[in-house]
Amino acid sequence: MKSLFISFVVPMYNEQECAGILYARILSICKKIGANFELICINDGSFDNTLSILKKLRKKDPRVKIISFARNFGHQIAIVAGLKYAHGNPVVVMDADLQDPPEIIPQMLAKWRQGFKVIYGIREDREEMWLKKICYKAFYRLLLKMSPLKNIPLDAGDFCLMDKKVVAQMRKFKEDRPFIRGLRTWVGFKQMGIEYHRPPRMAGKTKYSLAKLFHLAFDGLLSFSSLALKMTIFAGLIISFFSISYAAYISISRILIMLKIINSNSVIPGWTTPVVSITFLMGLQFIFLGIMGEYISRIYSQSKDRPPYVIEEKLGLNGKLTGQQDED
Repeated sequence: MKSLFISFVVPMYNEQECAGILYARILSICKKIGANFELICINDGSFDNTLSILKKLRKKDPRVKIISFARNFGHQIAIVAGLKYAHGNPVVVMDADLQDPPEIIPQMLAKWRQGFKVIYGIREDREEMWLKKICYKAFYRLLLKMSPLKNIPLDAGDFCLMDKKVVAQMRKFKEDRPFIRGLRTWVGFKQMGIEYHRPPRMAGKTKYSLAKLFHLAFDGLLSFSSLALKMTIFAGLIISFFSISYAAYISISRILIMLKIINSNSVIPGWTTPVVSITFLMGLQFIFLGIMGEYISRIYSQSKDRPPYVIEEKLGLNGKLTGQQDED
């Protein structure tokens, strides 16, 4: 029987407190299940001691492999880079803060052996501030409603175990603003979720502020739905209907006044209604222009064909299996 070789893909941004603990827990789990592994750490432009700690870990254990970006390119891009160099089967994607507990990996492996190609973690409960919980809940449900993909799992993040067949398909994507959990669903294959309790960060501070979470959510919604553009058409039709109705009301009122059927005092005089209507329509137009501008901006950004990331240093990685050329 062929021995199990797992690739762990872990983006890191200022994770000096967690890097060593993460390695120790992955090592412990792999010993228990009798698996060999590689730990691919993507240093996403950290300005603390993350890189030096990773280099120390690599001296101790060459299975620790390092991709160090020239600057911060973002969490999702870091995952993309790690997947391009992952040689194992299966491949586990997880965060460095240990809110994705490696202890549930044996459960994921059991489902993988049963034939599932993607096993993702479902956050049954999470120890985070109430506002973040509400935002997460709202986002996943909104994405499910807006996306043509109706099998996007609720409350599932990037933490997952993927078969090499899935990873091979994931490597083909060339999006400059990838949304990993959406792309993972899009490729298909047999998938299932495992519920787990999401603990607080092991150490350090969260790197995902509400602003960053909003940006990620925005990327997800625009990447997997054109409903925002369709809504502008629907809103335009509704406004046109009310505008025509109001114009008809004014015209009929004036005719009735001329025929002395109603008193002129019955119609509200002044500029209030036109000013409010014009202001409302201008605001709506700016919203629609903003939505269309965002889509156009993404098309323009993609058309420039810039590399999604620039690698400053690689340690322990012989080469990608497939994908774009890196700038080393």
